[in-house]
Amino acid sequence: GIPGLYVTGDPGGADEHAKIGQLGLRMGLGWAKSHVFVTGQCPVMQYNRQLMMAILYDRVQIAKNVNATVIPLDRAPEGYAEFDRGAARKYVIDPHGMLPSN
Repeated sequence: GIPGLYVTGDPGGADEHAKIGQLGLRMGLGWAKSHVFVTGQCPVMQYNRQLMMAILYDRVQIAKNVNATVIPLDRAPEGYAEFDRGAARKYVIDPHGMLPSN
């Protein structure tokens, strides 16, 4: 699965496939390994309440699970640049310094 990936055209994409929103798949290899390919959106509403309750009752540390990093407003350009380069983290911009930093 590829959660959160919506491939649309990107004129500034890295290659010709990215420019027109195309993914290259090795269908023969998928067939040989009996992979299943399904499209559609994640059933968010099916899990929404359970996830919300787990977060509220501190059973799930969502910020830790998504590798959230708190940064001040003046580091926002740096955070955006790192994210664009593929940093495996989410950035939370805290302009008023109210959140504990990592």
